[in-house]
Amino acid sequence: MNNYQKLMMGHAILILIVALLAGFMLGFGLIGGLEVWPGMIVDMPYYGNTEGWVRAHTGGLTNGLLVLGLALALPHIRLTGNMQRLTAYGIIFAGWANTVFYWLGNAAGTRALSFADNPLGMSNIYGVIGYSLALPAAFLLLLIMLVFAFKLLWSQKM
Repeated sequence: MNNYQKLMMGHAILILIVALLAGFMLGFGLIGGLEVWPGMIVDMPYYGNTEGWVRAHTGGLTNGLLVLGLALALPHIRLTGNMQRLTAYGIIFAGWANTVFYWLGNAAGTRALSFADNPLGMSNIYGVIGYSLALPAAFLLLLIMLVFAFKLLWSQKM
């Protein structure tokens, strides 16, 4: 296992941890706090809504697993050392950008899906930051995955 794989896997695990923390926020939203004893719920502050925390929880888990899966695929893709480095850091950036997008999107009226107001609500700084990160990350990740797919498919001996 090379160092880039280890780096990607470490970040994938951290992204998964953040996704699990979003599960706590989801629970706080669903029952109004944290049950510390049967029937005793302590109020826990949280922002956003439960639908947003469902997205942050499941989307974060999906992103963590995506980074982990791409880390496992990395040695099967013929890339130069520099391209392997850029690819690994690009995937890590995309994983974190999407994670931040979900968390900030829950604090934004726009759900961080645009810079300006949209039919979902009014824009704010959280939405702008979330969208600024997620938009390039989405295109970058699509490009990397296309390269992976083509390199794997065309490297097959028929």
